[in-house]
Amino acid sequence: MIDNLQGAVIRANRAVALLLGVGLVLTVLFILTDVILRKSGAGSLGGSDEISGYVMAAVASWGMACAMVERAHVRIDVIRHKLAQPGRIAMDLFAMIVTNATIILIAWHCWPVLQKTLERGSRANTPLETPLWIPQGIWFSGWVWFALCATALTLIGIAHLRAQRSDAFDATLGIGSELEE
Repeated sequence: MIDNLQGAVIRANRAVALLLGVGLVLTVLFILTDVILRKSGAGSLGGSDEISGYVMAAVASWGMACAMVERAHVRIDVIRHKLAQPGRIAMDLFAMIVTNATIILIAWHCWPVLQKTLERGSRANTPLETPLWIPQGIWFSGWVWFALCATALTLIGIAHLRAQRSDAFDATLGIGSELEE
């Protein structure tokens, strides 16, 4: 069951990463089209800077979970790789618990931003007058997704430890060091 849950989290994040990639490519094409139209004197589509900012916020918040699941976040392992397996496990678990707590705290503090926007009916002070709850809702949901995935991986790692599956734990929360690569 633990492996099924972990597989589901990985598959979901790979689907999210694919959607984010498509969104980035579409944004790049939109910006290129806008630049070409401006340079040729045909006018502008307008809003490319605003929309690209919204896309980058969405990619940043949602992409963090994708990177975490693929173990692509940067961690300094100067001490870790010199330790015996119990020490590495302790460091990996500590790092994940601290990361998880930090992500939950960030998501918690993102909510008031969205809440005020919803209460005030705020719109962007731009020609597009975008209702700000749309990009902020996507941004906030990305942080919540990151918190949910971090919590799931932390609990999966603890379950692997309880089942004495240190290789599975390492595959979930460990890091691939330069020495291993």
